[in-house]
Amino acid sequence: MKNMGMKVSQAGFLGTGHCVPDQVWTNKDLEKMMDTSDEWIRTRTGIAQRYVAPKGVNTSDLATGAAKKALEMARISAKDLDLIIVCTLTPDRSLPATACKVQANLGAVNVPAFDLNAACSGFVYASIIAKQFIETGLYKNILVIGAEVLTRVINWNDRGSCVLFGDGAGAAVIGRVDDGYGMFGTDMGAQGEGGKYLTIPSSGVEMPRTDETIKNELAFAQMDGKEVYKFAVHAMPGAAEKVMKLSGWTSDEVAMLIPHQANLRIIESASKRLHIPMNKIFVNIQNYANTSGASIPIAMDEANRAGLLHRGDKVVLAGFGAGLTWAGLAMKWF
Repeated sequence: MKNMGMKVSQAGFLGTGHCVPDQVWTNKDLEKMMDTSDEWIRTRTGIAQRYVAPKGVNTSDLATGAAKKALEMARISAKDLDLIIVCTLTPDRSLPATACKVQANLGAVNVPAFDLNAACSGFVYASIIAKQFIETGLYKNILVIGAEVLTRVINWNDRGSCVLFGDGAGAAVIGRVDDGYGMFGTDMGAQGEGGKYLTIPSSGVEMPRTDETIKNELAFAQMDGKEVYKFAVHAMPGAAEKVMKLSGWTSDEVAMLIPHQANLRIIESASKRLHIPMNKIFVNIQNYANTSGASIPIAMDEANRAGLLHRGDKVVLAGFGAGLTWAGLAMKWF
């Protein structure tokens, strides 16, 4: 019999993984495509290169690759999963859900699967959702994946924004961990009136994608960079502050902050506000650019595989994204 809502266990990360395409485009490559420069991109964003999915490689492919690595680290098989959540704003198709394609690819027969779109905040949103299922005892092992092929929905004629994004996927298996470890404080939020600042106008039933909308560049991402920046420098550190407070932690106690990798300036601003030095903040934007929902799990997996995360470390995840959304999560590494 399932418990009646009583917390029976603590939820934490059991395994992580990430997957990116083989193809790399450096800033020097972009110099040949448009009026930009390596110096201009690095100075304003911190980005040096990004991974680009070639034709035939889709979001579900990257998600599956990341998932397999996370399952391997967690030492469980796909048949041991109870739920699969894929966080993406670039699904393979509107139907079926990309999570269902990943489920089929993994051979996770009959495992429930669904997509979640909170843009760059998606992975943290989904991890918080998974936490509830684990801690109430309903499920034991949940696979959460952030995956994007953003290079197919950005406007390559907009040199100010197209240089910011890349493709990739990150994944984690969330399950039961020892008491005193795992996830503690959480925070999610949205500011819907700001949705107009980062949007793809022709991407749904409101304005179906047509030759005309493509010609008029309405079928690609549009961003008001100044407004998004203004939101980000408050929302991301604000989420981190809240989850630390809920967990009873001070900035000095945090071993690592893993933020959404959107812009190095935003991360540096968060460092100052949170009083967390940059040497305690994991940064890999230079290698991947902004991979939206994949950003945080890719960074977390890199930190994990590099041996930078140790049992008992107090770690904070924080992100922001289109919506406008934000999310934060504090955990003691297991």
